[in-house]
Amino acid sequence: MSQSSTAASSSHHWHTVYLGLGSNLGKREQYLRQAIAALGQSAGKVEQVSHFIETEPWGYQSAHTYVNACVRLSTTLSPHELLKVTQQIERNLGRTHKTRNREYHDRVIDIDLLLYDDLHLSTPELTLPHPLMHERDFVMKPLKEIWIKK
Repeated sequence: MSQSSTAASSSHHWHTVYLGLGSNLGKREQYLRQAIAALGQSAGKVEQVSHFIETEPWGYQSAHTYVNACVRLSTTLSPHELLKVTQQIERNLGRTHKTRNREYHDRVIDIDLLLYDDLHLSTPELTLPHPLMHERDFVMKPLKEIWIKK
């Protein structure tokens, strides 16, 4: 583990994290609101939420459009601890499986870690910054809305 990722696991230091959220099944906006509330309860302080935008599926065909948003969160969790929390939130809201072999599918909720401070991390479980975010308008548009420069 690199020094920067070790430093990021400090439980007494607050980190600025940006997350991307999306839903294209069921009550999409309700799922986003529930996920945002759960992030505030179990991951840290929700500092800002972008507007919700409706977008077409990316990387696959579906009749169901997405509602997407980004969240700025302050957390004391390490990147891997935060990943576990977001995956638990997804399961609690009804998500049964993650994307495998780059095959995308409809989902009730998806929470992606986009940025964690200025950390660059590459592990089998997590890559930061998110490697595909710059290709996705449904991420970049709401992210730019809540982005703060240091």
